Amino acid sequence: MVNIEKHLGGCLCEAIRYQVNAPLRPVVACHCRQCQKTSGFHVAATNVAQQDLTFLCADSLKWYQSSSAAKRGFCGICGSNLFWKPLNNDSISIFAGTLDQPTGLSIVEHVYVQDKGDYYLLNDDLPKHDDFDGSLCV
Repeated sequence: MVNIEKHLGGCLCEAIRYQVNAPLRPVVACHCRQCQKTSGFHVAATNVAQQDLTFLCADSLKWYQSSSAAKRGFCGICGSNLFWKPLNNDSISIFAGTLDQPTGLSIVEHVYVQDKGDYYLLNDDLPKHDDFDGSLCV
């Protein structure tokens, strides 16, 4: 028997609720300018195949194409940033803070650290990269 993990999450006002029926990838912290602009800080995200994500309610889910490579999902009511979706594959990144606790996840690396804000330090021992190799979606 295969052990399938189940995770629930949603936005601040709970107009969007989702369920993940697969193990989640460890969290990657992205410090790029787009993540800063959409979140006000950096984004900490996990990732799954889109087929493993089910929306329980999502009438207020809005998508913004933030670049030629990706779009971002957010709640049209409360403004919560929830997802980052590359246009060229079927994975979807889920912002870790939108998952119900406990997640069992941890941050494993920082990416785009050359773009990080000047108002905080990265003083942990995790790997830090100036770019992102693309093998894992943010």
